[in-house]
Amino acid sequence: MQSLTDEQLHNLVERVVSQTLGNLSNPSSASSPAPQPVQTPPPPPKPAVTSTPAPSSESSKKVAIGTDHGGVDLKEILKTELAAMGYEVIDCGTNSNDPVDYPDIALTVAQLVASGKAWRGVIIDGAGIGSCMSANKVPGVRAAMCYDYATAVNSREHNDANVLTLGAGLIGVNLAKQILKTWLATEFGGGRHAKRVDKIIGIEKIYSKEGK
Repeated sequence: MQSLTDEQLHNLVERVVSQTLGNLSNPSSASSPAPQPVQTPPPPPKPAVTSTPAPSSESSKKVAIGTDHGGVDLKEILKTELAAMGYEVIDCGTNSNDPVDYPDIALTVAQLVASGKAWRGVIIDGAGIGSCMSANKVPGVRAAMCYDYATAVNSREHNDANVLTLGAGLIGVNLAKQILKTWLATEFGGGRHAKRVDKIIGIEKIYSKEGK
């Protein structure tokens, strides 16, 4: 075997080192492939959420409405509003401009509310005062004459009024609509107001046949 000279050995070492360094500086020529990034799968789509609105219990509630000859036009307008809100309307008259007595209309509406045949009552006359007085003579009725937003809220929240009276000669159509919607939507506050309403009922019983 022929021995290598020092110069040949030196050249051989240089070639080996050169090849080794070249492979390290060029990853594509390395024997092991470079690691690939891990692909994260996209999250599954969320199921669509569909909400079905709860049926309104208001649609099954009846509202009795009546007027004397002074509020026929307003009654028709408010009947349309009530129907649009989902209430069943009981029309207690009158339906013409011929004169009628407001106590008769008020009594009809009040009796429907007191007996439970109507959930709420609305009575219209020229000023709303006489109908309020008449309706409040019927046991079980708490009629309130309202003429603005504040009285509509107060009569329901504090007094649990179940009959609303309106004066067609004192308020305009738009205000009457606002009062009606507010009055129907306002809940009784209960609490300290409940004991006071109980006292109103107590006074009523003293002078009614039930209390004798």
